[in-house]
Amino acid sequence: MASTTMGDVLPTGGRVFTSIPDLFFIPEFVFGGLVWILVASTGIEHENPMGWVMFVSVFCFVMTTLWFFIFLCGANRSRSWPTMDVGYHFVATVFYLSASVPLAFITVLEGQVLAALAALAPVSGLDSDLPLDTSKIYKLHKLHIAAVVMSFLATLFYFIHTIFSAIRWKRS
Repeated sequence: MASTTMGDVLPTGGRVFTSIPDLFFIPEFVFGGLVWILVASTGIEHENPMGWVMFVSVFCFVMTTLWFFIFLCGANRSRSWPTMDVGYHFVATVFYLSASVPLAFITVLEGQVLAALAALAPVSGLDSDLPLDTSKIYKLHKLHIAAVVMSFLATLFYFIHTIFSAIRWKRS
């Protein structure tokens, strides 16, 4: 009869790159980092929920990096690691979802304001008289759209990682 040891449950070293739940570390890095970069490049105002989005993206990026290196170095040998793995990825999923929804809402509102400005400009001849640089506003709006997409993709990958980690935890 084959026995299951902790070495069979959580991968270490190079096996992190080949096991299914832990393979999602890479897209979590990529999409989480892109959210961080895209939101940071647009600027953050204190009344705007972009501050929460920045906190979530930076926190999850740093924690996922630490988590990844713990797995890579093999420091995840105790029996509590599968539980902590599920817990961390669940918290990251909830955090990213709680950041993605307000980010999408703000982006939709920006789009409505831009549509209203575009509708007013030809009617009133305000095209050259607008005090706002509309090309800059459109660029920021496009960056926010990209941040929304990346944020929901990061949420999806954290959610998938949570599901597979929970399956692995149940087997341990």
